[in-house]
Amino acid sequence: MSQRELLHTDRVLVVEGKYDAARLSHLTDAMILLTDGFGIYKDKKRQQLLKALAKKNGLILFTDSDAAGFRIRTYITNLVGAEHVVQAYVPAIHGKEKRKPQPGKEGLLGVEGVDDAIVLQALKDALGPEADAAAAPKPAGRAITYTDLYNWKLSGTPGSAERKYALLNALGLPPRLSKKELVEALNRLYSFEELDKLQAEILK
Repeated sequence: MSQRELLHTDRVLVVEGKYDAARLSHLTDAMILLTDGFGIYKDKKRQQLLKALAKKNGLILFTDSDAAGFRIRTYITNLVGAEHVVQAYVPAIHGKEKRKPQPGKEGLLGVEGVDDAIVLQALKDALGPEADAAAAPKPAGRAITYTDLYNWKLSGTPGSAERKYALLNALGLPPRLSKKELVEALNRLYSFEELDKLQAEILK
């Protein structure tokens, strides 16, 4: 699927694990965040990030169709407020993912295991008219880039891990965000100018 054919949404897509995220990254241009399975229950910073992004952009919840997936879906919906969420459902199809030696507890395919056409249809059904909507205007000011992380000594420099941890902790963001997740989250929440000023104050 080419870049031009990616399903567009300004909402943040929330999935359970990294294999779901890898699969969906080829089908949509949405920002994708993981719950790390039931890890979301204890990760207060990730909960905080989901709340902030839900209010700003809205979420699409796309968890597996088993009992565990529905527990996570219900938890996040209650956490951020149902008014900020649309629900995408994968049908209950029996089978097993290719990478797994045996089927899951309920014998159902997860998000990573169903056909592309089913995934895309589930997203379109959840989004409704939003699926064809144009991209929302970007915040004023230029976007935050990987180069900015380097210039702020948050990546690729001596002591960058400690500086990144201090900044994310001060901003109430989860410390375990990947670099890609971090840049996407920062761009959703701040302009370059806002964050440039904040990081200078926090990390002085």
